[in-house]
Amino acid sequence: MAIQKTDKIWHNGKFIAWDDATLHVMSHVVHYGSSVFEGIRCYALPSGPAIFRATEHMQRLIDSARIYRIDVPFTRDEIVRAMVELVKHNGVWPCYIRPIVLRGYGEAGVNPFNSPTEIYIANYPWGKYLGTDASEGVDVCISSWTRIAPNTLPAMAKAGANYMNSQLIKMEAIVNGYAEGIALDVNGYVSEGSGENLFVVRNGVLHTAPLGNSVLPGITRDSVLQIARDLGIKIVEQQIPRESLYIADEVFFTGTAAEITPIRSVDKIAVGKGKLGTMTKSLQAEFYGIVRGEKKDRYDWLTPVPVGAKQPVSV
Repeated sequence: MAIQKTDKIWHNGKFIAWDDATLHVMSHVVHYGSSVFEGIRCYALPSGPAIFRATEHMQRLIDSARIYRIDVPFTRDEIVRAMVELVKHNGVWPCYIRPIVLRGYGEAGVNPFNSPTEIYIANYPWGKYLGTDASEGVDVCISSWTRIAPNTLPAMAKAGANYMNSQLIKMEAIVNGYAEGIALDVNGYVSEGSGENLFVVRNGVLHTAPLGNSVLPGITRDSVLQIARDLGIKIVEQQIPRESLYIADEVFFTGTAAEITPIRSVDKIAVGKGKLGTMTKSLQAEFYGIVRGEKKDRYDWLTPVPVGAKQPVSV
């Protein structure tokens, strides 16, 4: 899906024009992938726009930067306020928000310490990531590409460099006719999709891989776990063998972009009855009910954006 330009981008504490948000070709990030970023949805509620779990996303951004020894010259709360002001200024919602912290134009070479830190935040309209509605489901494959191994690249950091691995997984799936690929970890256990966490339902129990299986600590993943606990669903976080996907009653992705997307088949083996499962449906109902303003925001997940009389821009 092509990115639709908005009016302004936030850069190092100031608004700049969309077309002025440029980098020098010799910036460190261009050559060495030295960036950390977030993807956040701002939803259109009846009461107005609201950003989903803004504080948690920004804490993960700060944590990712810390892992890579990138000094961020703004606090978590300052970046949250910047996102709110950007959505308010551009008047575009529902939307996707992309904060990125990167190493800019400084010295050549792998050593990043003498390259300046740049922070940008953009927002723009964006629809369904996997091109399906919440009930249809997607067809996926097990990727031949292994997820990054422990002690190689830190999977707990949402870093630009990590997504070269994700691109290989995604491209392989697409060229073979699938919507997405699922990567196994270095030991052959289920890890996650190219940009989504994964859940498996078997005999009424909700399974998901622990962070030790090279899993990003997903914000939507955490949200689903909170909802599941409140619904009295038994949760097991443990290693998941590949073959568990073939005999599962339900399988679904979670993520900011994917939200809660059911998986219809894995390697052309139908999941369960090949349609939306009961547990997935229940979790979707709670999640979408909250982010659409149909249910009470009982977890305080939504940060409202004060926009006055402005009307949302349709995706």
